[in-house]
Amino acid sequence: MNLHDLLTKHNQKKGPLRVGLIGAGKFGSMYLAQARSTPGVHLAAIADLVAARAIDALRRTGWREGQGAAASLPDALAKGTTFITDDAPAMIASPGIDVIIDATGNPFAGIAHVLACCRHKKNIIMVNVEADALAGPLLARRASEAGIVYSLAYGDQPALICEMVDWARTCGFTVVAAGKGTKYLPIYHRSTPDTVWRHYGFTEEQLAKGDFNAKMFNSFLDGTKSAIEMASVSNATGLLPPSNGLRFPPCGADDLPRILKPRTAGGFLDNAGQVEVVSSLERDGRPVYRDLRWGVFVTLTTENSYSARCFREYGVVTDDSGRYTALYRPAHLIGLELGISVASVALRGESTGAARDFIGDVAATAKRDLAPGDILDGEGGFTVYGTLLPARKSVVSGSLPIGLAHGVRIVRPVAAGKTVRWDDVFCEGQEEAVKFRREMETVFKKEWSIPLP
Repeated sequence: MNLHDLLTKHNQKKGPLRVGLIGAGKFGSMYLAQARSTPGVHLAAIADLVAARAIDALRRTGWREGQGAAASLPDALAKGTTFITDDAPAMIASPGIDVIIDATGNPFAGIAHVLACCRHKKNIIMVNVEADALAGPLLARRASEAGIVYSLAYGDQPALICEMVDWARTCGFTVVAAGKGTKYLPIYHRSTPDTVWRHYGFTEEQLAKGDFNAKMFNSFLDGTKSAIEMASVSNATGLLPPSNGLRFPPCGADDLPRILKPRTAGGFLDNAGQVEVVSSLERDGRPVYRDLRWGVFVTLTTENSYSARCFREYGVVTDDSGRYTALYRPAHLIGLELGISVASVALRGESTGAARDFIGDVAATAKRDLAPGDILDGEGGFTVYGTLLPARKSVVSGSLPIGLAHGVRIVRPVAAGKTVRWDDVFCEGQEEAVKFRREMETVFKKEWSIPLP
């Protein structure tokens, strides 16, 4: 509740927090828009593979002309300007920066950036939920061992969900389910970058004016991003994944306590204490009333009759029993809210959500029949989508994580709708990420007391 006060006092006594941003895409640009107007924050450096993209991001988000013209990072730190570079590792290694933000969305780069932050003692905020879903449980451990903070990004839905779960548990409620809303129909699992705009209903004029990435938007539509985000939530909160993938029940805000409860209580869930994503569309395509397409939610219950009576007295929507209720947030502001993580990590030493166990995993699933020689193109592409599974089930069955389904070659046929497994592919050119992921599987197999091969 006092982050702004802490930020102000730190600025007065020690100067501004110095931030290094990796990736000047949409999320990074949204953070830039707010960082420029946040007293006590100095965006010291932006690392992007294309320097011109970072300069353009500054221009589009209202920064003054020449802000990104510092000759070096020490120069930027001394003058309060911003250094633009294409060398993220060098930026991480440089002294003087308090917090690193990884907004790349690249799981291979994300793993490398976290390990570099561990070596150089830099706190890191992972907008890169793709890397977190792939290897977050072990990355968070490495960060803790190194004495740095590893954090999910506030403003992105996983961190907001973690906050709601923490609120409910701290109030003494039992968390029944937590998740987010999205636009979903079963046919979307087959969507590709060629079909995505038709499903969204965007016009050519809208696309020409916006900074839209077809592959990224398709990862939201085909269910992959939902699976990735819910894996992160599961690993951070201990809530379980569904046994066979997210089911995306159509559900509006008023129906959350009725639908997002266990089957044994008349609801939709496999079990209490689970993650799920609700659809803003009925299965016939009609819009859900008071949908949560952009929102997040938590459903909770109480065994205390007095508390249940208070639900009714204060106008809280419940199920018929009066004991299940829900709170929700109808929207999230993505990078515009990232400053909460920056302040929390740097000033309190607290994450805004981080993996604490390996509970959920995201397996690559074939969008079409895959034949030997086919090359997988990862999240939002033409070949695979992500399915959320319990981590033990995914690891023991040898499922290929969606985060590694980039540029790998199919060596055995995989039918549409089936899980792609390690034995079905030949991985090349991503050895470090594969090595780290395999190490994580070995570590947790031992903790699960599962015999190693």
